[in-house]
Amino acid sequence: MIYPRAKHFRLRYTEGRASPGCLLTPHFMQSPSIGTAPATPSAASQAELRHILGYVYFTFVCYLSIGLPLAILPAYVHLRMGFHASLAGLVISIQYIATFLSRPWAGRISDTVGAKVSVLWGMGACTASGVLLLSAAALDRNPAWLSLTILLASRLVLGVGESLGSTGATLWGITAAGQDNTARVISFNGIATYGAMAIGAPLGVVMEQQWGLGSIGILTIVLCGASLVFASRKAPVPVVHGEHLPFRDVLGRVIPHGMGLALGGVGYSVLATFVTLFYMSRNWNGAALCLTAFGVAFIAARLLFIRAISHFGGFPVGITCLIVESIGVLILWRAVSPWMAFGGAALTGFGFSLVFPALGVEAVKRVPERSRGTALGVYTVFADVSFFLVGPIAGAVIGAFGYASVFLFALVCVLTSLGIVVVLATRMGRQLSACSPQRADQSLL
Repeated sequence: MIYPRAKHFRLRYTEGRASPGCLLTPHFMQSPSIGTAPATPSAASQAELRHILGYVYFTFVCYLSIGLPLAILPAYVHLRMGFHASLAGLVISIQYIATFLSRPWAGRISDTVGAKVSVLWGMGACTASGVLLLSAAALDRNPAWLSLTILLASRLVLGVGESLGSTGATLWGITAAGQDNTARVISFNGIATYGAMAIGAPLGVVMEQQWGLGSIGILTIVLCGASLVFASRKAPVPVVHGEHLPFRDVLGRVIPHGMGLALGGVGYSVLATFVTLFYMSRNWNGAALCLTAFGVAFIAARLLFIRAISHFGGFPVGITCLIVESIGVLILWRAVSPWMAFGGAALTGFGFSLVFPALGVEAVKRVPERSRGTALGVYTVFADVSFFLVGPIAGAVIGAFGYASVFLFALVCVLTSLGIVVVLATRMGRQLSACSPQRADQSLL
């Protein structure tokens, strides 16, 4: 049988839409084998979703372990153990410092040894943090300095576990589900992160009140230990062998996208840190509703528009989301009632929701597949930087200009992020237009 010439099957797929230029497998080569009934689109989509959630689960466990003691430890260290408030703050921040410093290393582990190994080490570290937390609680401040030292060690180990577990889980999911599902994996990881923190914080408060701090250590040991066993039974994905990009090259390629993420995240950081004080300065009630509105809108946007990135592309979605977020922050700045602030918080959450996966997809494209774990680790660092640097900078802005000005500061940052993403998108468009259809077609011969 003589098949049609290959050029009749040349199509270029640009963000999910077909156009001339790229080789596709003919339809008869894509058909299922004889005797195999093709799965319906809905059934295939549900199976794909379950497959992704099997890896996102490990991110959820990491951040549940973080959320459980989050609302308890400052008061525990300051009021019960009797240490200065600065040490109570250090107990919280030291975990994030460990996460910040270890993320690039976790990405390199995922690239060179394997994403499964990274997750196994991450679950092991989280389990060890539970053991240390239980030990600190068992000492019962006798002596207090030893209990505090073990508590700080627990937080450091948990920070490293977060880096290894979440970075490995993300890369494991992307590799197992296929590059076409990169945006979905990153999006569901974000839902798992915020959902786990939202569940863990109140659950930890209830457990500490009923059974003491040690109960949180026990739950962490059981949950993370079981997850370690679960991860060990999952099939690994092959490690892409070959020369890996030097760290400085990965950093150079990811920095523009990371800066867009860091500046775009200022809206959330400011809202989470200062909305309570902002409400108090206006004698309003219901500051917690703003955070609830942000979280609900954030999750709703990811669930409703999770396929938008694969269809329209990361940069168009990122630009649209940053515009929406800037409108939300603008409303917060000019709010004259608690309900106006509530609406601004919801718009901020809705807009910021897809910024991380949208820019993350484009950042990952900038590096070879064998270095994508490192790229993910480096990219995520910028979200950590945004959260930690905003506190002192925004605090200085408030001291000089008042509480409302902090949202103007956030607006300037979000608009700067929008400008960066527009420049990146324009540059990418020029690079694509430089590749003529004739050259693209010849590269396929």
